[in-house]
Amino acid sequence: MNQLQHETSPYLLQHKNNPVNWFSWKDEILQKAQQEQKLLIISVGYAACHWCHVMEHESFENDEVAEVMNLYYVSIKVDREERPDIDQIYMNAAMITSGHGGWPLNVIALPDGKPIFAGTYFPKQNWIKALLYFADLYKNEKQKLMDQAERITLGLHEIENIPLFKHERVLSNELLTDIWHIWHNKIDFEWGGRTGAPKFMMPNNYDYLLRYCYQTKDKSVGDAIKITLKKMAFGGLYDVIGGGFARYSVDEQWKVPHFEKMLYDNGQLLSIYAQAYQLTKRPMYKNVVAKTVSWLEREMTDKSGGIYSSLDADSEGVEGKFYCWTADELKIILKDDYDFIADVYNIEEAGNFEHDMNVLFRTEDHEYFMEKYSISNDFFQEKINNIHHLLYEKRKEKKRPTTDDKILTEWNAIAVKGLCDAYKAFGEDAYLSKAISVTEFILTYCKKEDYCLDRNYKNGKSSINGFLQDYAFFIEALISLHQITLEEKYLSDALQFTEYTLQHFYNETNGMFYLTSDLDAKLITRSMDSSDNVIPAANSTMAKNLFLLSKYFDKQAYEQMSLTMLNNVLDDVKKNPIYYSNWAIVLYMHLNLNTELVIIGKNAKEKLQKINKLYLPNILVTGSELPSDLPMLRNRYKDNKTLLYLCENKSCNTPIEDENKIIHLLQQTD
Repeated sequence: MNQLQHETSPYLLQHKNNPVNWFSWKDEILQKAQQEQKLLIISVGYAACHWCHVMEHESFENDEVAEVMNLYYVSIKVDREERPDIDQIYMNAAMITSGHGGWPLNVIALPDGKPIFAGTYFPKQNWIKALLYFADLYKNEKQKLMDQAERITLGLHEIENIPLFKHERVLSNELLTDIWHIWHNKIDFEWGGRTGAPKFMMPNNYDYLLRYCYQTKDKSVGDAIKITLKKMAFGGLYDVIGGGFARYSVDEQWKVPHFEKMLYDNGQLLSIYAQAYQLTKRPMYKNVVAKTVSWLEREMTDKSGGIYSSLDADSEGVEGKFYCWTADELKIILKDDYDFIADVYNIEEAGNFEHDMNVLFRTEDHEYFMEKYSISNDFFQEKINNIHHLLYEKRKEKKRPTTDDKILTEWNAIAVKGLCDAYKAFGEDAYLSKAISVTEFILTYCKKEDYCLDRNYKNGKSSINGFLQDYAFFIEALISLHQITLEEKYLSDALQFTEYTLQHFYNETNGMFYLTSDLDAKLITRSMDSSDNVIPAANSTMAKNLFLLSKYFDKQAYEQMSLTMLNNVLDDVKKNPIYYSNWAIVLYMHLNLNTELVIIGKNAKEKLQKINKLYLPNILVTGSELPSDLPMLRNRYKDNKTLLYLCENKSCNTPIEDENKIIHLLQQTD
């Protein structure tokens, strides 16, 4: 009997009426498989996944397939977003057995969970064939499968092993130059991003490149950033009507996206577009941030204050239908403006996508249309904005994609960091208010005793003991919130969560962190991440956190921990920086983040807001409106004054009261 009707995950609930006897992941289900001597099917996906829906319709809703699965297997459905620990183990198994991964992820395993086979999407007949093949092997050649499972499990342990690098390294900015030389050859300077298709946005890549551009003033780096951010915002990847970015582009031009919108992408992109605006002051970046925040507030925020996980790619069973338009639809809606908008967004009579639909997709700058139509920039922008509003109102009549309304600590923390960076760049009180609101949601609903975090919140309850990424990104968010509010409580909480993480996740042997707590039930291997993908590794984020907290609390042991972690992966950073870009930021910080700006006094926040509009990746900011015993603030408060100190290597210049002089000094060093 299908047990998923008892779950809260929107993804699992999508499968509650399948004829497959699905279970969720629980120790007793593995025990059931061992008692019945049945193989396991472990099927992993997420609510917004298009190909997960396709395989469900073709196979899991099919009685013929269900009969085979129910007869020979115990079948477990896993929401990868709720259980990234399970997903990582079996995704690694897929990489070992087939050389590639993705979702849906479908694994056949022994009753104890050791994998014997793993793949992604299977057409119906191929899936049945695979199921019958392994069921027959298990009946007639069980030892062969057991041997295969042992080999794969051994490979999983090897993948998870990050050895301690025991030798001292010499770090220099020449390493950053070497990294750029490797990176440069993989950049698409015509369309942005990495060469080839599909294209994922990889926001952390541009977090690093912005820092390197600031440091070196290398024009080619600036060009790579500019073309990528512009083309992503021009392409169908970005929802110009309602705001927010889809997960990735299937082509190299960012034209046709995989239409699901994920909170983790959009949270990170708030940071990147805000930081790029600080550096360049390009109006497009400001508009992208404003529209994305509006989308989060309008469509993705729960009454509790937390932010939902994602929007589906499909509506009415068709991928992208909500976001796309036929030419006939647009002619009726836009009337005399149709030809203009068809020109701007490359609308075709027969459609530029599937099912006669058009993705709104720009290839030309506004200057091109100003010249072509003899119009001013103000007229162009006003006309485009009016048409966007008209299409937005009309789109309300369409069936909206399904919302995955679970609230994840990790992804909400990523959004807080993005909102903090947006507030720095633009000073919009709404951004600050939203960042504080989401933080308070996590502290109220997801924080337990002793600074323990739950990962998931749904239907008024939190659940699932938090993973390393929940702690790492929330600590980062708390540090960011201190940097824009100067509230000491956020730093204190960051320190407490870090101490908890060290107690329950730290590996003393290699100085890295496990993804799972020592309080969690054991899986076939205890995972440990190192590479940065669309979401940076939790370990690289912890290395950043430890370095920053070492400065704030004068904890040299934290700085050494961060350096040890960096040393362990530095060879990988140098070889493949695109997938170790957050580690490259850790390297950059150890080399260049050596100046502190301390602002203390009753007008500290007001002065800070002016300074925060600058892009200052080499400056660590702290301060307070009141006296404080934090190491960098101790004995620096003076009654009726607001003082600014620039400090380097624990030595501070004479304090200054005029923030404009500090801004001038900072711009001189720019």
